[in-house]
Amino acid sequence: MKKALSIVVTLMLAVVFICGTAHAKREKFGEDPRAKEAKRISFKTSDEKIRWKMVMPWSKGLLFYDIASHFADSVRLASAGRLDIKPFSAGELVPAMQSFDAVSTGAAEVGHDWPGYWKGKNEAFVALASVPFGLDAELYNIWLYERGGVEMMQEIYGQFNLFALPGGQCGQEMGLSSNKRATSMADFKGMRIRTPGWFMDIMNNLGASVSPLPGGEVYLALERGVIDAAEFSSPAINYPMGFDDVTKYVIQPGVHQPGIQCALFFNKDAYEKLPEDLKWIVDIAAKETQLWSYNWINNLNAKAIKLFKEKVEFVHMDKETLIEFRKTTKEYMDSIKAKFPDAKKILDSQDQLIEDYADWRKERGGATPWPYETYISGQIHE
Repeated sequence: MKKALSIVVTLMLAVVFICGTAHAKREKFGEDPRAKEAKRISFKTSDEKIRWKMVMPWSKGLLFYDIASHFADSVRLASAGRLDIKPFSAGELVPAMQSFDAVSTGAAEVGHDWPGYWKGKNEAFVALASVPFGLDAELYNIWLYERGGVEMMQEIYGQFNLFALPGGQCGQEMGLSSNKRATSMADFKGMRIRTPGWFMDIMNNLGASVSPLPGGEVYLALERGVIDAAEFSSPAINYPMGFDDVTKYVIQPGVHQPGIQCALFFNKDAYEKLPEDLKWIVDIAAKETQLWSYNWINNLNAKAIKLFKEKVEFVHMDKETLIEFRKTTKEYMDSIKAKFPDAKKILDSQDQLIEDYADWRKERGGATPWPYETYISGQIHE
């Protein structure tokens, strides 16, 4: 009898351990909203073969081109060739900065971009690309997929007969490759700098002289002394461009772009004609590209930084300078919100996520995976 009772008690304890305490009253915490839809498939696999053209502002030498091609490859593989997207680099079909209009009008079916390039069409495009002191890669993914960011992206692109999806997250950019050492706010006054978007305006407000040179012109401008410093992208993308051959320093951190977000955009008419199964393949391939690009680029960044350090000195802005930069940026972003309703909607949503995430970010601190000797020396935070 005692043995049987013991077995019953053990089983009850096991059930409590597996299922939670018997007195728990809370419902499941979170759900996958796609689960119900996935259980009720109402469409069949299509047998139609579709050929699309893809345009972009990237040349074949840039890793951004590889990200765009990766998406096209993923779609081709998953659809067994039923949807074949052929990528064309900048200038092959249309000039780099005409790729947006080419897809909007239907001259091509797909495009890949850094949304900030289309600032002149709607200021909100910059917030979809990167915001100084804004979302990093982790928060961009949360915002896009869990906080309505994808829908906001589609609202903005939708104004131009386009359907959009996130199409590559590359993490934080490297700082300024420079021939002038700058660690304090005063050091930036009078510097001639290459940077685009909102950071260009912020740096001009600080007394710098800023130009948004195209990427292909940056090396020569640095070499000839036309500019003192330039930022372009992540270490893995900057290293092949050879900036370390013509500069002495890298000024860190890259506060101008904590997260580089790219997008895929589709001619809305072409997209809506796709069979339902191919729409799902496009969606899932875009998410796979978003995941792959971050891991791929950052693995390469680790190698590229070591190569940079063989030739240039990395200097870091001091704490006071970063705080002043943050204040200046806040003033500028408030002015953007006041002028541009679409940008305000997106920025307010992103700012709310930063606020909501602060407690978790603080409480998880101190577990940064530094090398052993670095950690025990006292550097426990990133």
